[in-house]
Amino acid sequence: MADDKKTLVFATANRNKLIEAAGVLGEGFALELPADLGYTNDVPETHFTIRENAIEKAQFVWEMFGKACFADDTGLEVDVLDGAPGVYSARYAGEPKNPVRNVQKLLSELEGIPFAERTARFRCVIALIEPGEAGDCDSKPAEGIELPDGSSLADVIALPDGGVLRVFEGTCEGHISLEPQGELGFGYDPVFVPEGMEKTMAMLTLDEKNAISHRGHALDKLVAYLRTEEVG
Repeated sequence: MADDKKTLVFATANRNKLIEAAGVLGEGFALELPADLGYTNDVPETHFTIRENAIEKAQFVWEMFGKACFADDTGLEVDVLDGAPGVYSARYAGEPKNPVRNVQKLLSELEGIPFAERTARFRCVIALIEPGEAGDCDSKPAEGIELPDGSSLADVIALPDGGVLRVFEGTCEGHISLEPQGELGFGYDPVFVPEGMEKTMAMLTLDEKNAISHRGHALDKLVAYLRTEEVG
């Protein structure tokens, strides 16, 4: 029943991300967007690292609505470009955000570089904020939460306004293709070939993508924590 679901506000305006997140979280969770609660502007992301942006977005929504919420920030890191576009991935080709122009700029920057040398990774950081007190950090220590990859929950931080922040990270290694392929997905998916595959992410079904993607891995950790919390 809907009443049994845990409601979370996802601090994004990107409904493609919402669909991916809902697919990983499953039927036990109900997701809302800020727009569903009356906030239709972009959630701010003004920092210089993916982690800081994720935390900033979650804190913005938490302070606005006081509801359990999470935010993600994602970057594509290309090794021969010294980690670029990184935190600037969504605006790589400038304002306003334009995924097609971002891909075009990336391929232009990599022109003449063979596929084997176009190693890259997607990195996703998710910041979750829930109502709680400092004591909750003591009663739910990081080492007491087992995550899907065998690691522990790295960050548990009590906020001064009655919230508890937790941070999760996921990565997906791969290569940048020589040209765009595929019609699914969004962002850089048409030019990112996950490690061990011959297809770009834009050629994968949603279930296939969630099983191996950076956001899927980070969401798996989020779900592992939330389920531990339910039975704890």
